[in-house]
Amino acid sequence: MKTPVRAAFDAMEYPTVVVVGGGFAGLKLIHRLAGKPFKVILLDKNNYHCFQPLLYQVATGSLGADNIAYPFRRSVGPMPNVIYRMAEVLRVVPGENRVETDHGDFRYDHLVLATGTVTNFFGNGRIAHESMQLKSIGQALDIRSDFLQEFEAALYLEDEQAQRQRLNFVVVGGGPSGVELAGALAEIRKTILKHEFREVDNRRMQIHLVDSNHAVLANFSPKAQGLALRFLKDLGVNVILDTLVTGYDGETVTFKDGSTMQSTTVIWTAGVKGKPIPGLEAAVEERPARYRVDAFNRVEGTANIYAIGDIALDRSDPNWPKGHPQVAPVAIQQATHLARNLLRRDASPWQPFEYRDKGSMATIGRYKAVVDLGKLRFGGPIAWFMWLFVHLMSIVGFRSRVMVLTHWAWKYLSWKNTIRLIIRPYVRREYAVQQAEERADPVHS
Repeated sequence: MKTPVRAAFDAMEYPTVVVVGGGFAGLKLIHRLAGKPFKVILLDKNNYHCFQPLLYQVATGSLGADNIAYPFRRSVGPMPNVIYRMAEVLRVVPGENRVETDHGDFRYDHLVLATGTVTNFFGNGRIAHESMQLKSIGQALDIRSDFLQEFEAALYLEDEQAQRQRLNFVVVGGGPSGVELAGALAEIRKTILKHEFREVDNRRMQIHLVDSNHAVLANFSPKAQGLALRFLKDLGVNVILDTLVTGYDGETVTFKDGSTMQSTTVIWTAGVKGKPIPGLEAAVEERPARYRVDAFNRVEGTANIYAIGDIALDRSDPNWPKGHPQVAPVAIQQATHLARNLLRRDASPWQPFEYRDKGSMATIGRYKAVVDLGKLRFGGPIAWFMWLFVHLMSIVGFRSRVMVLTHWAWKYLSWKNTIRLIIRPYVRREYAVQQAEERADPVHS
């Protein structure tokens, strides 16, 4: 028997909008359609929204996982026209207006794909297995456990070279995530390792930031790039530019020029790609694995399927002929705009999407951040406080904001990262075992 709430939802004679993915784009769209004449169904394999810009702080022990995650049900609970289902979408069947999931099928009048991206290893399966990623809370917790485990393991090693290998951290990718992570690790070296692992010479810990571009933060202004590079070097990060990583076997990093570096921890932040859902292959741009969409975010070749956020590739905007950047502001603006168009129904023509670039920012460490804001390009303490304020106000949920502010205040006063617990030890699986598992379950590999 249906509950009164479910019966009331089913009785609504409104078009059904199925939203796949509860990231920045999906969650914003749901909020915009709440209380409006639509039945909205959110599908996501996780039961929470993750504030990804602060994942690196979970990875480095500054924040707990619950500080940057917000339960979907707390969001949709008060919305009478919205329901959430914890499910993984397996296939889209456009001809039948239906999506298949691991918990049954859902029918739609409008389908919105907001599935985001996954890490791009550019086809190198061995690197994908041996290196670490930073795209989810689980991966962030793995990184936190890994570097703490390496510190503990280094205490047992009497050989200096073996100890240096344990304390050699390689971050591949000089975008915001890589820069912020490298800076955070550098601060850990001079605080946590120096004062709490006094039996280890903290100078043996080295952080290497490797990027194939000629500068870090490639999409920022030259001034911001220069400031970021200076901040990283001031923190003691070894920045290696114009260098491509071609291999990693768990112990040795190999570069395109044939040189190598010993390390047991490589963190890969060098690129992302989409993870399209089977059923819409004709609309997928192969290399970035993103859905080609028109100016209304409608997926190419469809009438009622839309893609928003990082998974969408819109080349119709003359200011962005290669597609919009894969950042949160784009996702939020696209979701807001699509909601407006959906609410127009047949009353007026739909309006094309135009992205308003509000600037970019990245933090490298205490008092060290860079900001590109219109024609303003600056860095230092003011940029750092701006970064703190913008990210704090963007977090979903009042409790989460208070907790983040509390953790940041303690870290600021104590010069120490708050969380240094190995709750779930990280154990890397053997490569051969992973390959066997993928062959046995190709759908989820």
